[in-house]
Amino acid sequence: MVVSVEYIPMTPIEYPDEDGKPMAESDQTREYLLYSVKVLGTYFQNRPDVYVSGNLFIYYEQGIPESVVSPDVFVIFGVENRQRRSYKTWEENEKTPDFVLEITSKSTRSKDQGAKKGIYAFLGVREYYQYDPTGDYLNPPLQGLRLVDGNYLPVVTTALADGTVSLPSEVLGLELRLKEGKMRFYDPATSQTLLSFEEQASAQQAAEQAQQAAEQAQQAAEQAQQAAEEKARRLAAKLKELNIDPDNI
Repeated sequence: MVVSVEYIPMTPIEYPDEDGKPMAESDQTREYLLYSVKVLGTYFQNRPDVYVSGNLFIYYEQGIPESVVSPDVFVIFGVENRQRRSYKTWEENEKTPDFVLEITSKSTRSKDQGAKKGIYAFLGVREYYQYDPTGDYLNPPLQGLRLVDGNYLPVVTTALADGTVSLPSEVLGLELRLKEGKMRFYDPATSQTLLSFEEQASAQQAAEQAQQAAEQAQQAAEQAQQAAEEKARRLAAKLKELNIDPDNI
């Protein structure tokens, strides 16, 4: 007897690149997300083994597309610096993020404080930072956690003389600073704040304007000096016409 077996092709497992939701819930969230990804990308641009991205699906269990997380900002050391539509750990030698920053709010706090925190600890994310730009619920608005023996412990904050709050990132070699509610990355090696392209352009324009103003002031001073010297020359000539030696006055 011949038994026929019907072949049923297996449906390939899909790992979506997006979920159709907006990148950010507010202008402030988007602003800090883009700022962080851009300045960290620029900071590590000469490191071919450092990958900086944000709002990207990270799949961490092959065959289970539900095992996914999407950090607002993340940095991974030891993988190729190239563009990706999504990140699958099994295709990246099981490398997971070393640093994560969530731009958090009241609407996302349950995930940021609960599920995501647990997933990041499970994945071995060495540093997990949260920043609440609106100050709606997180107090202080900028907080950091460092993974120690599988558990997250708070990163010690430092208050500077000008009121700036500073949190060091051992992973990045940078500081996350909060001044007047505004978060920026700071490089202690150069004593410089990492500026966005727009901030760099604005700072350059301000420097050029200051230089132009200084040049104009110097030119005005030189013209005033020349005018004074010319006035003194004419006065001396007039005195000589009157048979008066100007050096004796």
